[in-house]
Amino acid sequence: MKQRYVMGLVALLIGMSLNHLGDRLLGVKLELFSGLATFSFAWALDVFFVPFLVGLVVAWIFGMGAKWLCYFPPLIVRCLSYAEILYLSGTPHGSNLNPLGWWGFFVILAMESAGIGGIVGEVMIKNVYGRSNKIMPADREQSVATRES
Repeated sequence: MKQRYVMGLVALLIGMSLNHLGDRLLGVKLELFSGLATFSFAWALDVFFVPFLVGLVVAWIFGMGAKWLCYFPPLIVRCLSYAEILYLSGTPHGSNLNPLGWWGFFVILAMESAGIGGIVGEVMIKNVYGRSNKIMPADREQSVATRES
């Protein structure tokens, strides 16, 4: 197996573990709705800050291309957590399981936060963004003024 695939798998698993650990430390279940008390500071941290950190960690481990890979840990963790509540543990008293539409919206928010973390991680940690100079044709390395004269 290529080392790139192994590093991707390792980054994915560590990102999923970090996301799950953040969920458990904050004590928040995004899949459950308990009225307006659901939307607390811990809930906001779990939707925005924890996935951002996951994106940073995935970018630190994987390097170039992490801005694409970092979307998957929050998606996988959220799907597994929703399935756990739906099929195994059930909803606690006083809570309802979010409908798939609302749950999907919260998942998209978490995935976008992880994407921002992945982009920031690529830019800040690896000092790269976009294409590297190695794969650019020689004529694209020149400035426009130099080519036209």
